[in-house]
Amino acid sequence: MTLRPASLFRLGLTLAAALALAACSSEAPTPAAPATTGAPAANAPADAAGTVAPPAPAAATATGSEAIVRTPGPIVPPTGPAPVAGSDYVEIAGGQPFQPNSGKIEVVEVFGYTCPACANFEPLVSAWAAKLPADVEFTPLAAPFGGFWMPYAKAFYTAQSTGLLAQSHEAMFKAIHLDRSLAHDANDQQIAQFYAQYGADPKQFASTMASFAINAKMSRAQQFLQRSGVDSTPTLVVDGKYRIINKSWEESLRVAEHLIAAERAAGVASAQPAGDGG
Repeated sequence: MTLRPASLFRLGLTLAAALALAACSSEAPTPAAPATTGAPAANAPADAAGTVAPPAPAAATATGSEAIVRTPGPIVPPTGPAPVAGSDYVEIAGGQPFQPNSGKIEVVEVFGYTCPACANFEPLVSAWAAKLPADVEFTPLAAPFGGFWMPYAKAFYTAQSTGLLAQSHEAMFKAIHLDRSLAHDANDQQIAQFYAQYGADPKQFASTMASFAINAKMSRAQQFLQRSGVDSTPTLVVDGKYRIINKSWEESLRVAEHLIAAERAAGVASAQPAGDGG
């Protein structure tokens, strides 16, 4: 794991300590302790909006495969200068959303539970995602980069498929990076035991982690990462077409908002009937 520390954020309301932001590379499968100080961060997420519209209904809805409870916010214009291709984001040739045909603009956050940068980014991106407009779908995606990334990625997809993700997602970051009750290189059985506090049977959970269905989810995620060019975490991919280039967390989210707005505008334009030519 290659760490590039950056500014500090608290890991949710339950964390009193802060971890340094950093991008975690897929190239180095060796655990590293979070740093405490450092330079600007590498990968960060982004968000975008469009024209002003009435607020969405206030009722909370689940999103991101049940990882985040949402109260959709209004569509508002993005702020700051428009992002520049090659500097702020990369256009993905032939890119497709992870979940095509959803009818929404997709924002995928590629993350890893063992990644200190992801732990620091989690409170910011989850708060941001919780208020995205109703036409945007936020999807966390655990990176199966190999090595110690794999058991935790399997745990994410197992928690997702068993309905335990909403209760356990933030707590998993806390267990690894603050409480240190789970090691970076924990095995399937040790990780499964963590989910017992949320009602899971550890043996059944570990068995599901090793199942064909979870392996299929892992393979699908890996294919998305490969075609999107994602090799570090956290990374944001907007609608399968744009991969945000490493920025400060806030700047990356701002860039994402512009790209969401662009996708929204393109969708509105394509939905309009062609003129009759006079």
